[in-house]
Amino acid sequence: MSTTGDGQPDSPEALRAEIDETREQLGDTVEALAAKSDVKARAEDRVEGIKQDARAKADQVKEKVTSVTPESARQGGGELVAKAKANPLPIAGAAALLLAFAIGRRSARP
Repeated sequence: MSTTGDGQPDSPEALRAEIDETREQLGDTVEALAAKSDVKARAEDRVEGIKQDARAKADQVKEKVTSVTPESARQGGGELVAKAKANPLPIAGAAALLLAFAIGRRSARP
């Protein structure tokens, strides 16, 4: 782009081109600043990343535990689940007691 001696473009077309380029650069800068200032979106992205990492870690732990757990323990656990499904009343009672205990502890705090 040719300029005059004082640094100004010497034709209207050159001036328009410079203005368009400056507008484009300004638009990019505004977009970058808006992305940086959107704290909620940045926090949501971070939370999603942490969730994915936690899921991956949980899958690794589950796989490792499954590989080292003896077959008899797996069968016993399966039987326990089947019994709980067949007769859910003791499980529900235990859950209610645990909930009552938790609520009591929480309300006892100053």
